[in-house]
Amino acid sequence: WDIWASFVTMSAISISNAVDQDHAEKREQEYLRIAKKYSEDELELFTKLFAIVVEQLEANPAQDYLGELYLRLGMNDHWKGQFFTPYHVCEFMAAVTGMESLDGDIGENGWASVNDPACGAGALLVAYANECRKRDINYQTSVLFVAQDIDPIVAYMCYLQLSLLGCPGYVVIGDSLAHPLTCIDGRGLIPDPRQDIWYPPFYFRQEWHIRRQAFALQTLLQEVCRVDPATIQQSPNVDPATIRQSPNVEWNQTPLGETETGQLTLL
Repeated sequence: WDIWASFVTMSAISISNAVDQDHAEKREQEYLRIAKKYSEDELELFTKLFAIVVEQLEANPAQDYLGELYLRLGMNDHWKGQFFTPYHVCEFMAAVTGMESLDGDIGENGWASVNDPACGAGALLVAYANECRKRDINYQTSVLFVAQDIDPIVAYMCYLQLSLLGCPGYVVIGDSLAHPLTCIDGRGLIPDPRQDIWYPPFYFRQEWHIRRQAFALQTLLQEVCRVDPATIQQSPNVDPATIRQSPNVEWNQTPLGETETGQLTLL
């Protein structure tokens, strides 16, 4: 269990720190703390294992690779009720959950979102992404994937799979019953930064950045309109914390490639 937890945590931190500078320092300290427990040869095995995960998802993105591996190794915690939904069931659920109206929602609003409040390793969201692919919907620009789980390890697994499949969105670690995730905006585009949030790299695509910028501008204008024009130059009633856009990120630091199907890929 400890080895699996170390591998998943270090892999998630490696991806997160490439794009999310707000949390990088704290997460890097955790990475180094875990790395001290292993020799150089053992850490090299983690690198090879991560490469295998990438290869498997590249070869067949329509699978819950980490979730299946987790269950086969018998690491699911029965006391937490970790009985992952089989991927073929997730495929059926994705096919019948709002897909008929998805094109209309995207056409009307520019994008749509899907939320799994008990995500596990992310099988349902992975299935939803693949259902979008079947229907020629570019989920990387049009669908926001939101996830939450109380168990950090399986949340990291979900984060890894969403990241490697190029899904924009975020994963929140927390109890979705006692502390459901909250957002600054009304559509879930910008999560409350006080939560433990993990952003996949594709959340920082230009399309999603522009949408966050647009919301920030709209919020700013609404705040300004509520201020007495006579006092606006002295003390505008705008709280910058309410329009926080996203973690600090250098947009040109994330190299993106393109597959034969036109989907962008991180690796």
